[in-house]
Amino acid sequence: MKLLVVDDSSTMRRIIKNTLQRLGHQDVLEGGDGVEGWSVLNANPDIDMLITDWNMPEMNGLELIKKVRADSRFTDLPIIMVTTEGGKAEVITALKAGVNNYIVKPFTPQVLKEKLAAVLGISE
Repeated sequence: MKLLVVDDSSTMRRIIKNTLQRLGHQDVLEGGDGVEGWSVLNANPDIDMLITDWNMPEMNGLELIKKVRADSRFTDLPIIMVTTEGGKAEVITALKAGVNNYIVKPFTPQVLKEKLAAVLGISE
């Protein structure tokens, strides 16, 4: 399974990537903002899941999600948003834009594991 992690914080990308690798997902690509994430996704249309931050320069996570959902190649791509934006309004906005699940920072590896399982339909 190929995953794409998009976050402007290299530290957060590393934390998520390390957690995913501990969970058995070795094929993890990275993007430093929405523009870079979109570029990586287009170069690798076989990506199985997108995990993105909300607040990023150039193109934020919400704009990235809307762009992904508008492209017929990616209408079924599972998307998890990982962000500090934890308000109810923000969660609803993200869900309306097309995310499949939502994680508020800071989070534990167990939370990421549970959200991945829920989005992928895997029973633990």
